[in-house]
Amino acid sequence: MSAAAKPAVLFVCVKNGGKSQMAAGLMNARAGARIEVSSAGTHPGSKINALSAEVLLEQGIDITAEHPKQLTEAQMRQAGLVVVLGREAQVPQADGVDIEIWELDEPSSRGIEGRERMLLVRDEISSRVADLATRLLS
Repeated sequence: MSAAAKPAVLFVCVKNGGKSQMAAGLMNARAGARIEVSSAGTHPGSKINALSAEVLLEQGIDITAEHPKQLTEAQMRQAGLVVVLGREAQVPQADGVDIEIWELDEPSSRGIEGRERMLLVRDEISSRVADLATRLLS
């Protein structure tokens, strides 16, 4: 990457309505214009997960105007770094693209549901985004 090039990341999950949108919102809030941020889904849903949006709004991050987008190889190549959130999304390999998989804790596997689950998911993604931002900006 040249000194003038801005780092970029594409966050991916299955529906692009929850986890990947949360990660993109958190990264935008943390890095601002210093990192090019996008998100997509392997099988996008129709809308943003309301609980995901609600728990981000509590931190002043508004993703309510976002909408799920289909993952494309062009997006992957443009970003150069793809971060897959969770184990469900299957992302194809693409030449010149680094793929990082974040195996997230799934609170629902321990019977934690609803708002409490979403807060735990948000906090784990936030921590990982902070680490990634530090790596990309150093």
